[in-house]
Amino acid sequence: MITGTADLSRLAEVAPTTERLAAEPLVLEGVEILQVAFEVASAGITAKFPPGLHPTIPTMVTWLVWHSPGGALGEFSMAQMRLSCRSGVRPRGFLVSAIVEGGAAAKRLSSEWGYRCLPGEVRLVRGYDQVSARVLRDGQTILDVAILDPDPLRNDDVQYTANMNLARTPKGLRLVQVDPDHAVKRAERGTPRLAAFDGAGWEAKGVHPQDAVAGSFAVADVTLPRIRYACRPEVTAFEGTETVA
Repeated sequence: MITGTADLSRLAEVAPTTERLAAEPLVLEGVEILQVAFEVASAGITAKFPPGLHPTIPTMVTWLVWHSPGGALGEFSMAQMRLSCRSGVRPRGFLVSAIVEGGAAAKRLSSEWGYRCLPGEVRLVRGYDQVSARVLRDGQTILDVAILDPDPLRNDDVQYTANMNLARTPKGLRLVQVDPDHAVKRAERGTPRLAAFDGAGWEAKGVHPQDAVAGSFAVADVTLPRIRYACRPEVTAFEGTETVA
């Protein structure tokens, strides 16, 4: 398997600091979730990953957009940009960045689960003929994406890969494994459409989406987990996985 070639010192400069990794799960009820995946151009893609992760071939970019109506984190919206990879042999999504509208939520997501949160505006709109998301940063659109003509799915047909979030932890720079549980209440799939994408706005220059892969929408109760595992980013998961006490 190929491995990432990113300069860890540069990744560390923008990685969030976790004050304490989450020791207890947290449930978010009634979260609306739009997921859209596209293949990306392979040239230079290994430079987007730390050496401890294995980019998939082809690599996909996944935008995962949440709107949480309330609960322990208050009302917030989050749009994640992730790149497909493996940690050891397990499929994962390496978090590039997350645009979060809701400062209190962003602080906890960053400090307890290692999400790299950037402020912005996230709009998720449901209609009978499409579900769309628009993400803005500094007033500029950095993502306009949708699924068209959604059709119903069985609830267990929608799946989400766990995150690998790079963060500065009390043990040093680590890939924090975040694997939320999704109790899906409603699910749909549709044809992905990408109307606008600005890699610079996600601090992901050099990522070029190409062919559409899949798109889905769901309403689910999402449980953010207690953090159980973290990995040293300079070596593979076979060597660098650590249990979090």
